[in-house]
Amino acid sequence: MRETEIKELLINNNAEFKKIYDEHQNYEKELDKFKEKHYLTNNEEILIKEIKKKKLRLKDKMQEMIENYENKEVKN
Repeated sequence: MRETEIKELLINNNAEFKKIYDEHQNYEKELDKFKEKHYLTNNEEILIKEIKKKKLRLKDKMQEMIENYENKEVKN
């Protein structure tokens, strides 16, 4: 099973994964809002860095969950 298929399966069948995925998507939307601006204040730049860090942590967690699922599938 490919990673994208596992991701879809987890989104549809695992509440924790779905929550993490939705949160990750929300951070992406927040970052998109800043892309429209021509100038960023220092506070906005700091906020962007914080959002990117949070987003990366969520991505790492999703990847970990995908890998755990893959490992379970291999054992079965």
